[in-house]
Amino acid sequence: MREIIAIVGWVVGIQGGLGVAGRLFGDGPWGMLHKWWDVPTPLYAALFVVGAGLALYGETSKHCRKARA
Repeated sequence: MREIIAIVGWVVGIQGGLGVAGRLFGDGPWGMLHKWWDVPTPLYAALFVVGAGLALYGETSKHCRKARA
């Protein structure tokens, strides 16, 4: 289950990072979210932080499980 959380975290974090980077360095957001919804820049930043947190949670749980075995 935590592997799935890590994958979702990576995808959400990447989409958030691409949205922020596209607004800062390009003429519009990058990634897939802007094709479906009009997302403001602060929400892209929040998606990046939430995605990074989920990915970190999932990845550290994998390492803790390996250490216990």
